[in-house]
Amino acid sequence: MAALENRPFVKMNGLGNEIVVLDLRDAPLMVPPEEARALARPEVLPFDQIMALYPPKTEGTSAFVRIINADGSESGACGNGTRCIALYEAGRTGRDHLVFESVAGLLDCRIAGEAITADMGMPHFGWHDIPLAGPVADTRAIELQAGPADAPVLRGPAVVNVGNPHAIFWVDDIDAVDLAHYGPELEHHPIFPERANISLAQFVGPDHIRLKVWERGVGLTRACGSAACAAAVAAARLGLAGRRVTITLPGGDLVIDWRESDDHILMTGPAEFEFDGRLSAAMLAANNLDAPAGAA
Repeated sequence: MAALENRPFVKMNGLGNEIVVLDLRDAPLMVPPEEARALARPEVLPFDQIMALYPPKTEGTSAFVRIINADGSESGACGNGTRCIALYEAGRTGRDHLVFESVAGLLDCRIAGEAITADMGMPHFGWHDIPLAGPVADTRAIELQAGPADAPVLRGPAVVNVGNPHAIFWVDDIDAVDLAHYGPELEHHPIFPERANISLAQFVGPDHIRLKVWERGVGLTRACGSAACAAAVAAARLGLAGRRVTITLPGGDLVIDWRESDDHILMTGPAEFEFDGRLSAAMLAANNLDAPAGAA
């Protein structure tokens, strides 16, 4: 019998970032990587992340959340998923202020109408915090490139940790670069010992950035909240934008406010329910599924 067989699930999304919520607070089962990969198949229940809710570890929090990517690996943060579980818990409890806990720390969420604001905590810029394989002179732009050595297509990304490692490449046109081609290579580059989320960022106006993301353990995604946060703070560090910016992703807009008083990143955007159901043995069957290269 599959570990998650007959467990209820809720399918949600944040700007098209596909999320499955598993409330395991009454039966704190781990999510086997092979069952996550089986569920993520296009014909079953395709998702970018599972947000698995466990009994709280800290007083005053609603749950401890573990974040599982489509390839079965774990993630430290998922901004769109955080807004989804805030909306889920608000519907269950009627509260508009909720706090969750993850390996990245406390996630404070507030709901005002259709807008959900999640406190994503402080960004980290030290090479060992991101982490990188070794010291670099300046994480605002590191020595890394993709494409032909004599004519690189991408070069000099900013790197930052917002729960996950992120690399942001500044480009003139995000649609002119084949991120599906360069993303896997850069995600698994030796400079990133824990792999990395790879973003293309394009300025389209004052304090307005277009973003396309290759997400670690997922691939191309319609939205990535932590990547939006990473791009916003990277732009501010370079003096290219202020501390409050709009990030336009394929799935829609997020407003990112890098709060000056405590350096916490506030991310505001929508989330929505799609449907619910129960996991069946057939959905979780992992026959002939091999772990993908690089899966943790």
